[in-house]
Amino acid sequence: MSLVRRATPEDAREVLRLRQVMIDSVFDVGSSTEWHAASLPTVRGKLADPGGSFAAFVVDHPYRPGALAALAAGTVEYRIGRADNPHGAVGYVFSVATDPDVRRRGYSRACMETLLDWFRERGVAQVDLNASAEAEPLYAALGFVRKRDPSMRLSL
Repeated sequence: MSLVRRATPEDAREVLRLRQVMIDSVFDVGSSTEWHAASLPTVRGKLADPGGSFAAFVVDHPYRPGALAALAAGTVEYRIGRADNPHGAVGYVFSVATDPDVRRRGYSRACMETLLDWFRERGVAQVDLNASAEAEPLYAALGFVRKRDPSMRLSL
């Protein structure tokens, strides 16, 4: 039996907590958690839609009932097809995190493998993510490679 399960609306607070763990480890800015309250209804709604384009897979914390040990979340997006992805289904992974007190047990890897299976079931041809230096070996072991990325962003 797998340790990994699909996150439910009841997990929303813990999903946000682990997202904050990821944010703090990547950006090292000690960011505020005030945004969690505004985000909570949206996260609950997304977790309540098992047929939607968003999924989060989690492992329950082995020592703290009601807490999560690990998280991997992703979305499926449609982009107009091209030669290497004619149907245009693209997966995007974000918020992969493990609670600091239970790292190095394979929890994030297990969540990632389940998320990748979820992408495959939806016909996703390509999966993108941004990797911290600490997480890059995990992603490389799963087959991810660095790409040239001309991305730009406009904040509205």
